[in-house]
Amino acid sequence: MVSSIAKRWKHLSGQNNWGELLDPLDIDLRRYIIHYGEMAQATYDAFNTEKASKFAGSGLYGKKDFFSKVGLEKGNPYRYQVTKFLYATSQIQVPEAFIVRPLSREAWSKESNWIGYVAVATDKGKDVLGRRDIVIAWRGTVQTLERIDDFEFNLVSPEKIFGDQRRVTKVHEGWYSIYTSEDPRSPYNKSSARAQVLNEVRRLVDQFKNEEISITVTGHSLGAALAALNAVDIVANGYNKPKNQSRKASLVTAFLFASPRVGDPDFKKAFKGFKDLRALRVRNALDVVPNYPLIGYSDVGEELAIDTRKSRYLKNPGKLSSWHNLEGYLHGVAGTQGSKGGFNLVVNRDIALVNKSIDGLKDQYFVPVSWRVQKKKGMVQQADGSWKLMDHEYQDDVDLE
Repeated sequence: MVSSIAKRWKHLSGQNNWGELLDPLDIDLRRYIIHYGEMAQATYDAFNTEKASKFAGSGLYGKKDFFSKVGLEKGNPYRYQVTKFLYATSQIQVPEAFIVRPLSREAWSKESNWIGYVAVATDKGKDVLGRRDIVIAWRGTVQTLERIDDFEFNLVSPEKIFGDQRRVTKVHEGWYSIYTSEDPRSPYNKSSARAQVLNEVRRLVDQFKNEEISITVTGHSLGAALAALNAVDIVANGYNKPKNQSRKASLVTAFLFASPRVGDPDFKKAFKGFKDLRALRVRNALDVVPNYPLIGYSDVGEELAIDTRKSRYLKNPGKLSSWHNLEGYLHGVAGTQGSKGGFNLVVNRDIALVNKSIDGLKDQYFVPVSWRVQKKKGMVQQADGSWKLMDHEYQDDVDLE
């Protein structure tokens, strides 16, 4: 399995737009999609959503042992090291599902949120993956949006991505604001998420310029929308090429899970026009989020359709939160049989993961509901017997922007 992925990685990353790999779903591609989905899931597992904490909206873990803390080391052959944490803000008002605000007056930041990370394959990871892979993972919404109109924003021109070249191209104002906004009041967003990620990609591409490189961008929900903007930005502005080596372009691939629409038909046309850019959207049948916004938008890339209703392991028919949940999506990828119909877990993915943050599994499997919680919710007993909320690692914490 591992060796075949190393040999086939260009095809798995969409060099040929996935051709006949999607139906029936190729076994290596199945594992490949799950791998990048797990990298996106890590952004949820590492995010502090406890509003009582002064660190609400920040990351829970440091960079050094990040993948160990989110459960992506044991049994996982793909080795990476986090090199950069990403922070975002927004110059326009967005729902709290996008940006979490702490209640504490001593909040770590009142303007910014931890929004993802950049990681690079280690030498061992490179051997397994067949090249030096740079991964950018974007965090999505932290709660189910209560109203579909939370997705409704104006269409705006993405001048910071395309400059004056494509003035007719339009994208979703909310996604674009989170990606490009800066705030001088915040030590974490003196530069935008866009500037942070592009500078880090430039540094890594230059560092490994003598090796074969891939750039893989991934995200779920809001994170998928940010990933689509980021992927096209990298290619449009040449960040997939080392300095002074304009002919040595790396393939940039976006794996987008439950992605809302990002831009208009001109954005789709621009996206499709870059020869080193690919995108694969994974879409669950009853998930409504990929249908929005409704008017004036177009999907980008290729689509992999799944239907988690066909799984014998899940409560049926489920509900909005389970249809949209990323772990549910990865369960669907592990077992989908495409147009042939049915469901069979051809990838041995632990079904317990489905219940990590939802009530999705049938009760007969005896897996607790929403089982991933911090030990004692971050409360730590002190020497005098009192309890204190200590839910943040300072070790190797952040690079301030």
